[in-house]
Amino acid sequence: MLRWVYLGFSLLAVAAQAGQLPLTVSELSLMLRSGYSNSSVMQELSQRHFVDTIDEAKEKTLVNSGASPELIAALKSGAYSLSTEKTAAVLQQMDAEAQRRAQQADASRKAQARYDAQVIRERTTTSKLDPSMGSAGAIAQLLKGDLVQFRNGGVVRAEETVLEKKKLIAFYFSAHWCGPCRKFTPELVDYYKRVAPEHPEFEIVFYSEDKSQYAFETYMRETNMPWLAIDYPKVKSKDALAKIAGSGIPSLVLVDSTGKVISSSYNGSEYLGPKKVLADIDAIFAGKPPGRLAAQ
Repeated sequence: MLRWVYLGFSLLAVAAQAGQLPLTVSELSLMLRSGYSNSSVMQELSQRHFVDTIDEAKEKTLVNSGASPELIAALKSGAYSLSTEKTAAVLQQMDAEAQRRAQQADASRKAQARYDAQVIRERTTTSKLDPSMGSAGAIAQLLKGDLVQFRNGGVVRAEETVLEKKKLIAFYFSAHWCGPCRKFTPELVDYYKRVAPEHPEFEIVFYSEDKSQYAFETYMRETNMPWLAIDYPKVKSKDALAKIAGSGIPSLVLVDSTGKVISSSYNGSEYLGPKKVLADIDAIFAGKPPGRLAAQ
């Protein structure tokens, strides 16, 4: 026991001197491929030492990475090697570190999976945007009196009853300052003009993430948005909608009249994009179930 304690202190001394554990063949290969010269590698070895073996395969790896005959010979001679006992202790320490990192990676993957599952449940559960509503027409009530639309060159207030007969509402989270948004919006305009006349139960509502009223109106005017929009001063009061937007734009989220999320541009933290939602809308209109999000 005392011998291993002594070796532990010895290894700490080595680590304090170099700041890292001794080197292996894979690390030497990476250093050479990254641009380290053979002399620099040998200088590093003199400080950190070598804790590995050189067989034919490993020698070939080093040669292919640019190792010189002098470096290969030094490694084979044991010039940079630790004692047998210290090597065993280092390998034990490196194995423990590898296990620790694997456990951390596994824990991180599990935590991400739990988070993604929670987000998916929140978006696909039968609960509504506002649990106190919970009935058909909830979206119409949530936005009653707060909708505008672009008409005849200006932004005008929409009728309060405009959403009452809508069964599918796609919220479009976008902004004029967002380049990808401005690229996608004309595609969405074309889609709306093609689909909306054939499906009066469908509507798009623009949720602006612009920085000003002027930018909000400029965006609507430049793209000639044919759909509804939440009046800019009212956007910040729609917290229930902000929660389903996702972490970036452009984002499209399809809900039914009760507020249940049917399809989203996000699957947990994974960005699928608004075109995924358009595909789901087409599937619904064709009498098929929407894709990945609603199926989970």
